[in-house]
Amino acid sequence: MSRPFLKMNGLGNDFVVVEARSAPYAPAPDEVRRVAAREGGVGCDQLIAIEPSANGGDAFMRIWNADGEEVSACGNATRCVGWLLMEAGGRDEATVETRAGLLRARRAGERRVTVDMGEPGLDWRDIPLAEEMDTRGIELQVGPIDAPLLHTPGAVSMGNPHVVFFVPDAEAAPVREVGPLIEHHLLFPEGVNVGFAEVQAPGRIRLRVWERGAGLTRACGTGACAALVASHRRGLTGRTAAVVLDGGELQIEWREADDHVLMTGDVAVEFTGTLP
Repeated sequence: MSRPFLKMNGLGNDFVVVEARSAPYAPAPDEVRRVAAREGGVGCDQLIAIEPSANGGDAFMRIWNADGEEVSACGNATRCVGWLLMEAGGRDEATVETRAGLLRARRAGERRVTVDMGEPGLDWRDIPLAEEMDTRGIELQVGPIDAPLLHTPGAVSMGNPHVVFFVPDAEAAPVREVGPLIEHHLLFPEGVNVGFAEVQAPGRIRLRVWERGAGLTRACGTGACAALVASHRRGLTGRTAAVVLDGGELQIEWREADDHVLMTGDVAVEFTGTLP
């Protein structure tokens, strides 16, 4: 059967969103890849299905990366789905259930949404890593042992695994070359999202992200959250920063009162269509 979809994006991180609360939608990995394909498909970083919530949310958000793998969290998609739910219900707040838990979204302006991403996971088992390490700076380097190109990234879970390398110039960072190598490194049994962060000021981070299962992305919401957490733990920033991605800017706050990470940014609707 044909099924309508909505194409959306958060700072260029784009999604095909399918309504699945009345009619279940369970695409096989090859079907996800066909939908996500930039040539011949609709084209997207993630395919999203909005399903009924069984645990008190307004809806459950199921997420597949472009490679067909189902994943637990996507910050930009949570903003987009939260906005859809608020628009449909005529409300200023919505709760989105994900495999990573319940996430609360609220309006922060015209097509602008704040999502409470919850507490970051900072234990090595939270990421998860294959062995015990201090996640402020894990034992990982790229390049010669005596003169590594990149080394000692911070590791953070935002419902999905992240490493954050600190670099002097994000524009010159070897994202395409190093990203795929680290994504599939044996240290990360579930794979990992790879961030390259340039701390430009205590309240400003320039970030580029190689996204697990999607590749170089214009924006990664959970990656922005991870970058702020990792940089604050290293004493490089405060608890609030503007994180500048290829697709635009997110405001990230790691709230001291309850340890929750708040992410604020814009959402955009591109077009509608029908999946074959």
